[in-house]
Amino acid sequence: MKQFRNFINGEWVGTGRTFEDRNPIDNSLIGHVHEAGQAEVDAAVAAARRALQGEWGRMTVARRVELLHAVADGINRRFDEFLQAEIADTGKPLSLASHVDIPRGAANFKVFADLIRNVPAESFAMATPDGGEAINYAVRSPRGVIGVVCPWNLPLLLMTWKVGPALACGNTVVVKPSEETPATATLLGEVMNEAGVPPGVYNVVHGFGPDSAGAFLTAHPDVNGITFTGETRTGEAIMKAAANGVRPVSLELGGKNAGIVFADADFDKAVAGIARAAFENSGQVCLGTERVYVQRPIFERFVAALKAKAEGLRLGSPDGDGVNMGPLVSLEHQAKVLSYYRKAADAGATVVTGGGVPEMPEALAEGAWVQPTIWTGLPEDSAVIREEIFGPCCHIAPFDTEEEAIRLANDTPYGLAATVWTSDLGAAHRMGSALEVGICWINAWFLRDLRTAFGGAKQSGIGREGGVHSLEFYTELRNVCVKL
Repeated sequence: MKQFRNFINGEWVGTGRTFEDRNPIDNSLIGHVHEAGQAEVDAAVAAARRALQGEWGRMTVARRVELLHAVADGINRRFDEFLQAEIADTGKPLSLASHVDIPRGAANFKVFADLIRNVPAESFAMATPDGGEAINYAVRSPRGVIGVVCPWNLPLLLMTWKVGPALACGNTVVVKPSEETPATATLLGEVMNEAGVPPGVYNVVHGFGPDSAGAFLTAHPDVNGITFTGETRTGEAIMKAAANGVRPVSLELGGKNAGIVFADADFDKAVAGIARAAFENSGQVCLGTERVYVQRPIFERFVAALKAKAEGLRLGSPDGDGVNMGPLVSLEHQAKVLSYYRKAADAGATVVTGGGVPEMPEALAEGAWVQPTIWTGLPEDSAVIREEIFGPCCHIAPFDTEEEAIRLANDTPYGLAATVWTSDLGAAHRMGSALEVGICWINAWFLRDLRTAFGGAKQSGIGREGGVHSLEFYTELRNVCVKL
């Protein structure tokens, strides 16, 4: 039975308070997680502060880059361990975790290490009032101790997406992984020690949100910045906590993303793209598509084609032959998603396919399974269309004009992402400008250049991550003016 302890100052710290970590595939017990209290969070923040003021803070950029490359190499050397830990916590198919989660988790360290080594700084020459000259140049310094609060849907990938740039910029971190997925953040502590990262640079505290590690970390006065990916209500609570001390936040929050398919789109590619956007990772992707708008001439055909894609998905054990869909992350989340399935039925939706719990083999029957589900026929003000479900489901509605598609897509409090399918180059550019989102894909989905800005508009977040945009949060920019 595994014991997931807190990782503080390079050492493993247990507590007298534990909670269960269960496998969503069959609800079997993986191990026990040691919940951090105020004392453990205080110790982790203090360790991070000492490292910042000690060896890590004095380290050259070149040496820091070398260590982060060693961390990435350490993840890759222990690839199978990270893979099995991620699969046990999330239940996602082997094909997905091995091609996305673990490779990207390692790559995030190298990408940001190389970026910080080569990032330019601005400088300006100016005339002074007395007829002389001065030069101004920018210096980036670490922001300090960063609180990293992580989601459960892509645990390693999204955690290192924050830890990578934070450490590259010279900060230290205290990570609070989701209580649902503690394994890979814990395992990364071993890699940090093996790579020679100084104690206190990377710390992990386990627990929940209110009255637990999450609240203690985000309210801690010696934390200089907080980065969070997760639901909007939690982001609001973190913003309130960060207001004490006027500490900056970087928030990537919820979404209710639209997929728009024009009649002139490459039909087969659009169907495959929307199917992936709606059902990949069992719909547990912040960038996923839960609202689909299809131009009327191809509406019926599109619904039938997407139905066939959904019904062709194979649910089962992660390493099962041809399995391409796993369970939801927990029985609690299964109950939430199924509540929306019931709301759709109660509101009079046409259930094109799915709508419940699939029949699974006896060994998997206790897992957090739900059917991939498609609806039509609901009004735009229904809960299923307005609220983020975070499951393998979507509602499809027809539209007639480009203007109508824009209005429907933008009629949401969220603004994270959109995907548009069309062969009309002019329409593609117009949609890209008109949709109120942080990222808009044209004839693609989940295609990411890690140098580009990533984040949400409206209630989908504050700030941008990726490339030099991450540096804006993880560094303080200081101007130095020298009178010549």
